[in-house]
Amino acid sequence: MDTNKEMMHVSSNPHIRSSVSTSNIMFAVIIALLPAVGFGIYNFKGDRLNVAILILATIASCVLTELLFEVIMKKKVTIGDYSAIVTGLLLSLNLPPRAPWWIGVIGGVFAILVVKMLFGGIGQNFMNPALGARCFLIISYTEIMTNFDCDAFSRPTPLALVKEGSPVNVLDMVIGRTAGTIGETSMIAIVLGACFLILLGIIDLRIPGMYILSFVIFICVFGNYGFNPTYIASQLAGGGLMLGAFFMATDYTTRPITKKGQYIYGVFLGILTGIFRLFGPSAEGVSYAIIIGNLIVPLIEKFTMPKPFGKGGERA
Repeated sequence: MDTNKEMMHVSSNPHIRSSVSTSNIMFAVIIALLPAVGFGIYNFKGDRLNVAILILATIASCVLTELLFEVIMKKKVTIGDYSAIVTGLLLSLNLPPRAPWWIGVIGGVFAILVVKMLFGGIGQNFMNPALGARCFLIISYTEIMTNFDCDAFSRPTPLALVKEGSPVNVLDMVIGRTAGTIGETSMIAIVLGACFLILLGIIDLRIPGMYILSFVIFICVFGNYGFNPTYIASQLAGGGLMLGAFFMATDYTTRPITKKGQYIYGVFLGILTGIFRLFGPSAEGVSYAIIIGNLIVPLIEKFTMPKPFGKGGERA
């Protein structure tokens, strides 16, 4: 074919193609979450069977809900992209170790059916399905979702102790020998999985880096401890900050697509999480911060999207 004709060939977007598929990305995320899953099962001695059942039930409900919806609506079956498995894994890691299996099932159905499929499926949802489901469960089943008592740990979560000014063991928090949800306790397991994704190029440090940095600055300025390394470490290692920053705030569908927007988004999440933790009634706040962040992503993109040349944009 003539070179000039090739240059004039018109095709629909995307024009930049890659051999990396959605299923490749989702499978990598599953692998990256395995350290947190394994530690979550190991950590809650006496409740290990319930934790394992809860994880499996949540994943199964997500996969089956997506399959049944697509079969009933006569749509292409997409469970092979593993996105439903990732949603189920993330949701289960955000559940208390003694939550009954049916909590995971209800959450899984809500995440896939309401947050994902009713808005068009993967790539169309306006908020992270796992976090949307977790917030729905917290509102609907508050007592179950805020009860972190188990055989291994009878004390409140470290973040609750930090909020009331009680001493905490930071090393235990970093390792994960504390109360909390199934997957949020071990900072080491989460960061290990995050490093795996960073090395593969699945995620980068723009959003999580700005999220963590802005959060640290906020609690140093507005907290009661100033620049106290122990206090900062306990805030970073406690709760779902690391899990949210690396695995949910970086969700391709619900994050800004522009680089400048991602920096702004990360700062917004850090400040909002700090507000919730310092001034809110709960010691946590990551889930609500990310969901609110998801809702303002269109606004962020509106002001950070480059203008095309000839319409106010500059020549590249």
